[in-house]
Amino acid sequence: MDLESKITQMQEELNNTPIRKVNKPDDWVPRAPEKYSLTGHRNPVTRVTFHPVFSVLASASEDTTIKIWDYETGEFERTLKGHTKSVQDIAFDPKGNFLDLTIKVWDLQNDYKCVKTLYGHDHSVSSVAFLPSGDIIISASRDKTIKLWELSSGYCTKTYSGHLEWVRMVSPSEDGKWITTSSNDQTARLWDVTTGECKMEFRGHDHVVECSVFAPAAAIPHIREMIGLVDQILPGHYIVTGSRDKTIKVWDSTGQCVGHDNWVRGLVFHPSGKYLLSASDDKTLKIWDMKTGRCTKTLEAHAHFVTCIAFNKTTPVVATGSVDQTVKIWAPFR
Repeated sequence: MDLESKITQMQEELNNTPIRKVNKPDDWVPRAPEKYSLTGHRNPVTRVTFHPVFSVLASASEDTTIKIWDYETGEFERTLKGHTKSVQDIAFDPKGNFLDLTIKVWDLQNDYKCVKTLYGHDHSVSSVAFLPSGDIIISASRDKTIKLWELSSGYCTKTYSGHLEWVRMVSPSEDGKWITTSSNDQTARLWDVTTGECKMEFRGHDHVVECSVFAPAAAIPHIREMIGLVDQILPGHYIVTGSRDKTIKVWDSTGQCVGHDNWVRGLVFHPSGKYLLSASDDKTLKIWDMKTGRCTKTLEAHAHFVTCIAFNKTTPVVATGSVDQTVKIWAPFR
């Protein structure tokens, strides 16, 4: 009887012992504190982006430089100098051979040599990106236009006009057939890459729309569950925008809104499509469940405005940049 009593007691203790859940890769999200805090920029950090293959992180800043870091070790690699004014955006081509800035093209295989400078915009360039094919660069500018550039020649092949104010960001769809843009005119737009025609204009924000991104195919089922749609929706039909009105909106024929306590500066989807991560002037990084539209986690990320965010698609690592002049590397919760 004594033995049975001890066994019962041990079983109760075992049942009451908390077991740490081991999350699957699809559930990896950033956790505090940050893994590394990278310092070296002398002005606010404007953009961070991961190399698609190697453990390289690039950061752009208002100090006119681009810095290259090893995100696995937190070590500084080098500084790229060539711009004379604030560098607002930065992007790698899909293979990671070229680094495109506003608008200079740097050859990573040739010791980060600047191989092209693209001229054509009439004002500051605020955003750059490669189409998935890797041979076309798209750019957005304060001159209210969006331009397509041929990488091989450096020539501008198309100019899209329609926004009434500064175009803040341009993002391509996964298939490269569409681009979405956001602007100071409080709208986001959907453009046909081939024709340059504006197919849709998204109105609903009450302030500058800082960022606009396509929901990836992996996120489609979660978004459909969130907004209660049961019919089949093709990838690319959902666009997510972040605004200075402190809200994030998901667009198709219906809008679903969630919010921050200050300007929303950056948006990036988790590779699994389950989560949306956002960066804001409220100094936080927020993680949103795409099935419910609810914020599941808030990290006090920086000492000042969080200006940009990036999620590595090959390794579960997140990077943020801030007006506090630091770049932070966030490791996943396991």
